[in-house]
Amino acid sequence: MSAIGPQSDPVEDYVATLAAALHGPARAKARMVAEAREGLADAVSERTREGLTYQRAARQAMREFGTTDELVVSWQRELTIAQARHTARAVACTLPFVIACWYLVLNADYSRDGQLSRTAQLLAVHLAGVATVAALLAAATLAATGTLARWLPTPDRLPLTVAWAGTTGSVAMAVATLALAVASALGTNWILLAFAGVLAAASHGLVAASARSCRRCARLPLMDPPVNRQGG
Repeated sequence: MSAIGPQSDPVEDYVATLAAALHGPARAKARMVAEAREGLADAVSERTREGLTYQRAARQAMREFGTTDELVVSWQRELTIAQARHTARAVACTLPFVIACWYLVLNADYSRDGQLSRTAQLLAVHLAGVATVAALLAAATLAATGTLARWLPTPDRLPLTVAWAGTTGSVAMAVATLALAVASALGTNWILLAFAGVLAAASHGLVAASARSCRRCARLPLMDPPVNRQGG
């Protein structure tokens, strides 16, 4: 006869399922999951003091909380907005590097191959326009999801717009890396240009990852969050 293993903890199973289904910035997600665990633990503790077994108390507490599917749909909105702000901050913080790269490529002292140098400079001009538009959108997003959110509802399509703006910005940074590689090969101040290229490549990786997460969050079903998250 095989031994019966220890019974799993229904609260931890519930919380683990919730954590696996939510998507967004790690810190915000961890805070929400911790709140769910703490709320369930308090509810279970209250019921066990009334004489219920742990398993029965956990089942009652989870029924009051609602199914994990119900919580995910409502909580995901908060996480999606948090991810949009995270992406907007990444764009706002890294685009100055793109503008600096644009300036370096545009003003580099090229020693040979005039056609390639003109191509690199043309790319730099387009990068400046992309950087300006993305920076303005990032600033508007931070305002719309921050101070203005106290008085105005956040537009439903804003996270997806931010996601694609971040994607466009990351592509611009990849192009900046290429332009700087060309400029460093042709220019006399190649050490500075090569260093700027490394910064542009790092910025591209940061923004691209955040924009990818934002696109994923923006495509998930959303609804307005409940007034009382604890179900009580």
